[in-house]
Amino acid sequence: MLTPELLHGLRNLALAARRAAEGFLNGAHASRRHGAGMEFSQYRPYQPGDDLRRLDWRLAARSDRYYLREAEVDTSLTVHLLLDASASMNHRDDNGLTKLGYARLLLAALAYLAQQQGDAVGLTILAPAGLRHLPARADARQLPRIYHALETVEAQGHFPDPATLAPLTARRERALTVCVSDLYEEGTEISALLAQLRAVSGEVLLLHVLANNELEFTYEGNITFKDLETGRSLQLDADQQRPAYQEQLGRWLHNTAQSARRQGFDYHQLNTSQPLDGALREFLRRRNSAG
Repeated sequence: MLTPELLHGLRNLALAARRAAEGFLNGAHASRRHGAGMEFSQYRPYQPGDDLRRLDWRLAARSDRYYLREAEVDTSLTVHLLLDASASMNHRDDNGLTKLGYARLLLAALAYLAQQQGDAVGLTILAPAGLRHLPARADARQLPRIYHALETVEAQGHFPDPATLAPLTARRERALTVCVSDLYEEGTEISALLAQLRAVSGEVLLLHVLANNELEFTYEGNITFKDLETGRSLQLDADQQRPAYQEQLGRWLHNTAQSARRQGFDYHQLNTSQPLDGALREFLRRRNSAG
């Protein structure tokens, strides 16, 4: 099992992306048994190191099994990756990994999967000082560009204002948009952006990243919390506040998921202590239906 800590410990984003993507595909294949009498004469099982451009994504999404086609087919599309780089993404889990660090690993693995399939993949980093945008491309040099942008990004400030975000929705371009964010917002600025992107681009997959220590509220005793974006601090007794916190968090997560789906987004919650497999599987399913 390739945990986020192990991938982060490689200190090499390109290697971590490849290990995560190929480990996911190989693990999913190995965990399934073939039904009696099933014949796939035009396929062969995926093996680590195989060219992912020959992977039959439609069959994988239907059966959760991974096979290569004997003959390639053109199923490419445009994948637009969005990273929320506001300061709240600096929140650190008990495993030492920040939300931003987890998002780096995930987006690098998604870019690798998309590029190997022949998709044009782009990246936009959403920062208050301005957008860092890599237009979608399918050439061999795109992955190093994306890895470099992810490796050098720093989370700071608030989520960008509408004027900063305007270039993202100015042009209609059919794409699968994948947004990684902790959804920390003052109002509805993140969901408003995604609603606009769905209107001009099509499919939106929202990957909601949360740290395990905030999901489980693992803190104990008297503790001071500091808002990473406003600087405000709050002192409380963690043991005393735990039941109320968990009840309020559960209500917020339920409402957030419902609201996202009402707006037509595919929503998936992530935990920074868990492997990337769930998010990679959601991407595969959404990619199949969008292609």
